[in-house]
Amino acid sequence: MSDQLPFFVYGTLRPGLHNHARYLAGRCTRIRPAVLTGAALHDGPGYPFLLPDPAHRVVGELLTLRAAQYPRLLALLDELEGCRTDGTGLYVRERLPVTVRGTGLAEPAWVYLAGPAATARLRERPALIASGDWTLPHGTTLPG
Repeated sequence: MSDQLPFFVYGTLRPGLHNHARYLAGRCTRIRPAVLTGAALHDGPGYPFLLPDPAHRVVGELLTLRAAQYPRLLALLDELEGCRTDGTGLYVRERLPVTVRGTGLAEPAWVYLAGPAATARLRERPALIASGDWTLPHGTTLPG
């Protein structure tokens, strides 16, 4: 099985937002709307965080990166997200099943979750985005 998994993006890496334009525009072979169940979206200082939470879901896109650029882009994204190999970074990257909208099919993807310090802070003072969609006004809730 290949480690060149697609990425589930839910914040500033989503198409149309600044980090997508900077890091990913023109470097994706496929962009599909997707949902991650079992996670809650929390507002951060200009960017969101995901925390495991069986009662919530998060809306985003599943991005398949160009194979030839994959190792370089993976390193860039890990650096952007402050992802450290020892698991102590701002985010941690995990392989999780993500459901492609419209198909109902789940597939494995890389997902950046809040790292330990951000998780502790958000457990103490939650900043839940009820809609699960960072691109919507934060007071919005989605049906179902």
